Amino acid sequence: MRLRGPGIALTLDACPGGFDMRIAAALIETGTPATIMLTGAWLRRNPEGLALMLVHPALFGFGNHGEQHLAPVLGSRRIFGQPVAGTLAAIGREVSEGAASILRATGAAPGWYRGATAYYSPAAMPVIQGLGVSIAGFSLSADQGASLPAGMVAARMGRARDGEVIIAHINQPSRASGQGVADGIRALHRAGGRFVRLDELGEVDAITKSEQ
Repeated sequence: MRLRGPGIALTLDACPGGFDMRIAAALIETGTPATIMLTGAWLRRNPEGLALMLVHPALFGFGNHGEQHLAPVLGSRRIFGQPVAGTLAAIGREVSEGAASILRATGAAPGWYRGATAYYSPAAMPVIQGLGVSIAGFSLSADQGASLPAGMVAARMGRARDGEVIIAHINQPSRASGQGVADGIRALHRAGGRFVRLDELGEVDAITKSEQ
């Protein structure tokens, strides 16, 4: 997935876990907007992190990462250690209940959804889109699931160009990758990078067909 117009869209997944203040501080310090892909599980554990973001509405927008962080995949396997929803009905619940949690917490319904693991069964996609949301892909994985060292994350982010949709994670405050995301934000800001919030764009503003 890429943007049709200029700018870089930074999307940060808030999978179940904590709140990486290093990343939030870099966004606030540099005035860099980002879209946080929230899970219901993260919201329940991080009221203080949410409160901080809500007092900076120009910077932080929100998307849906599911209620329980279940991959929108059919069957009974795990992907990257994460459970899958298993059925189309469960996928629908994961998306709709995640959206409801975000609406209650932020006052706004999310227009974009990214499934846990970013894997989708083909049959799940029309179910998700039938709930009135667009599927958020990405063109640059900055931290590989918050698994990379800080220097590598910052270097990967430094390669971002106009049209890029970056994915990273804001839920792992104890991992080195978060420092790399913070460093990458500052480096892109110094280089004159222009950021846009994915949650303020519609599906017409993105090229998504190449990711399927």
